Amino acid sequence: MDVEKLFDLNQNIEGVLIYNGGETSNDPSFFYFTQLARGLFESSYVFLTRKNLKVITSQLEAETAKSEDLDVEVFSSGKQKDELLKEVTKSTTFIGINYSGLSYADFLSLKEKLPDKEFIDVGDSISSLRQVKSDREITKLKEAARIVSVVGDEIPGMLKEGMTEGELAAKVNYEMMKNGASSTSFDTIAAFGPDAAEPHFSGGSRKLKKGDVVLVDFGAKYQRYCSDMTRTYFFGKPDKEMQEMYEVVFSSQDAGFKAIRSGENGKTVDAASRKVIDSSKFKGKFIHSLGHGVGLNVHDHPALGPQSDFFLKENMVVTVEPGVYVPKKGGVRIEDDVIVTKGGCQIITSASRELQIV
Repeated sequence: MDVEKLFDLNQNIEGVLIYNGGETSNDPSFFYFTQLARGLFESSYVFLTRKNLKVITSQLEAETAKSEDLDVEVFSSGKQKDELLKEVTKSTTFIGINYSGLSYADFLSLKEKLPDKEFIDVGDSISSLRQVKSDREITKLKEAARIVSVVGDEIPGMLKEGMTEGELAAKVNYEMMKNGASSTSFDTIAAFGPDAAEPHFSGGSRKLKKGDVVLVDFGAKYQRYCSDMTRTYFFGKPDKEMQEMYEVVFSSQDAGFKAIRSGENGKTVDAASRKVIDSSKFKGKFIHSLGHGVGLNVHDHPALGPQSDFFLKENMVVTVEPGVYVPKKGGVRIEDDVIVTKGGCQIITSASRELQIV
């Protein structure tokens, strides 16, 4: 992690303090800087200077942290935690914190614990650093992508007439875990027939029948890093309109791939992909952005959308996911994860994108 760059971007700070509050105020940046792949690390701190990184954590997580060769201070009580925090930060006055990763209650508590410190928000700088992945992060993201790719090619064999959407989602989740995922990146979407017209469908009680389109959007976490892939299948021969819909979305995604390169505006990439759909009979049916960044969060940062300027950089990892949605009929979405390169992109999800009829 490029800690030096964080301090170069914020010349007025002497240290950076990241607090991982736990379930209600989890800050993924704690794991970005520590690269800890296991453990919860609730109520834990990481304190960084230009040359050092120190973790303050409880006895519950001590062995996990030490196994990664980190400099660790261990507390056994709230009072001891506060004392360690004061000791670790005693030589600094101006401390960078991540406002977006703190609850308001935790921020007030921090000010009370360290009343002599000046806190400066460095959240935007941290976000900027996290957008460009290191080699270590890319290795993890590729493994998360490999897991969903294996499962994606297995999904046609899972489809059985009469199964519910919830059953298919459960099977997909099981296979991801079986293939090495530590967890899912998000709640798996399995949508049959007209339910596939809802991009963020949830529910899962519809039963699969012949002629249904099957849209599955799923992701695996590997050592905290996410993948995100969508595939659309047909359970029985699709009608002409659904087949045409698939072909248009497929071509739209190809146009998106071809437009990606370091230095390109994400708005331009979105436009290249959207043009294919809007030049077809499905104009106006692509109702979301083309893609987003992936990393420690499945929606790590904005990337490819029509509304805002976002310039791509080498080693960003983004999704490319055009879709067409027709209410009461169904929808098609194809989504892959790619690494931005100087001259294009590397697709890291490899499950078949071809139209598949089961």
